[in-house]
Amino acid sequence: MKPSTNDQIKGKFHEVKGDIKEKAGQVANNPDLVAEGQDEKLGGKVQKKVGQIEKVFEK
Repeated sequence: MKPSTNDQIKGKFHEVKGDIKEKAGQVANNPDLVAEGQDEKLGGKVQKKVGQIEKVFEK
């Protein structure tokens, strides 16, 4: 598997994981967990975007 595809998959995984943490933090009324979920979701979006950019330069 190409590194760009790998980055996109890992990025999407972190986005989903961050979204779950964020929602769990809201349900549990835990602001630290909400913030951790938001951070992980943002990191996932960045990683996914890096994979998309790498894919453009592979061609």
